[in-house]
Amino acid sequence: MQQIENKIVDAKKGWLALSPLIVFLCLYLVTSILVNDFYKVPITVAFLVSSVYAVAITRGLPLNERVMQFSVGAANKDIILMIWIFILAGAFAQSAKDIGSIDATVNLTLQCLPANLLLAGFFLASCFISLSIGTSVGTIVALTPVVAGIAEKTDMNMAFMTAIVVGGAFFGDNLSFISDTTIAATRTQGCAMRDKFRVNFLIVMPAALLVLVYYIFAGMDVEVSHEPVSIEWLKVLPYLIVLVSAFMGMNVALVLVLGIVSTGVIGLLTGSLTFFDWFASMGNGITGMGELIIVTLLAGGMLELIRYNGGIAYILHVLTRRIEGKRGAELCIATLVSIANVCTANNTIAIITVGPLAKDIAGKYGVDNRKSASILDTFSCVVQGIIPYGAQLLIASKLASLSPISIIGYLYYPMCVGVIAIVCILLRHPKKYS
Repeated sequence: MQQIENKIVDAKKGWLALSPLIVFLCLYLVTSILVNDFYKVPITVAFLVSSVYAVAITRGLPLNERVMQFSVGAANKDIILMIWIFILAGAFAQSAKDIGSIDATVNLTLQCLPANLLLAGFFLASCFISLSIGTSVGTIVALTPVVAGIAEKTDMNMAFMTAIVVGGAFFGDNLSFISDTTIAATRTQGCAMRDKFRVNFLIVMPAALLVLVYYIFAGMDVEVSHEPVSIEWLKVLPYLIVLVSAFMGMNVALVLVLGIVSTGVIGLLTGSLTFFDWFASMGNGITGMGELIIVTLLAGGMLELIRYNGGIAYILHVLTRRIEGKRGAELCIATLVSIANVCTANNTIAIITVGPLAKDIAGKYGVDNRKSASILDTFSCVVQGIIPYGAQLLIASKLASLSPISIIGYLYYPMCVGVIAIVCILLRHPKKYS
């Protein structure tokens, strides 16, 4: 989404601008909860209705130009980049599945990792990988098919297992030095990455330890009845290539391309696939991402109209007019980036959007710029981790064949971080930076 203009919108126009988002949440989230069925309202239909509504309420432009403005959001470079990742992830996931890589990796994991450490092990793995590669999406793409396969073979709750990976993925997204959110937060606030890391670490580490302890105790009751089988080491190689290349800091698109090529080579060597079967697998995987791509395009267009109509500008105006003291300033920064994230579905864009205003607030009320950078990054990742239309939950739910809403209730790490981060603001922790 483009950066907002610094304009003031009156209350009536402001709420009207935000109403497409309210329509979507009511139609998709509230309706699903009321009928207790997360598949009753397809997310594509919810976004279609709210997008048409957003076009209809846009004033000052003829219909053709309203549609063009919608298309500006859908064609945003961040949206297109996400679609590229979805396409490559779909091709890799399906071809890896068809050559037997997922089954081989699942079998290896079940034999190497004790059953009572599966939950904690996957949380630590996702934390470590995301911290190393700096991206939650790459971590989710790499690990979700594996945990989904384990959930199928061990009768574990699929949504619960998927949420472990999603939660751990945001640990690194929030803390990593090469994460785009870290870069955006430190640049907009004018502080060094290492200083922001120190503040951030003191806030999120208690949450990570609490969640890890919970997974250790919850894992004590896990029993695996899976019969030991011989490991097909060659078929594990595509996932090792993806994990190692991601760990080396390669671009996530390049990582997935390497994974796709490796599935083709290994499929041909093992006789699992013919050359044209490999093409068919990639095609089926890409086609399977169709709903995800449609949702991303519709969300991008709808959120652009919210921005164009002044919805985000109105929120910023309302939240910044009554700030009192450092505590109030920090809570205001946290609220600003959280709402911006809800309205953009992209934590990096949310930070870039409100970052300059957050810096002004921090300077006016004496908030340490290292603390403001940490708040921006932490709360943007918390919100991004629990919204059902964010790229991370969408791709995780697709890879695990779930509704994104069904995963939200098990996202213990993002929720725990959110609570602890608010407590840290209220208690002025860490003292050195408060």
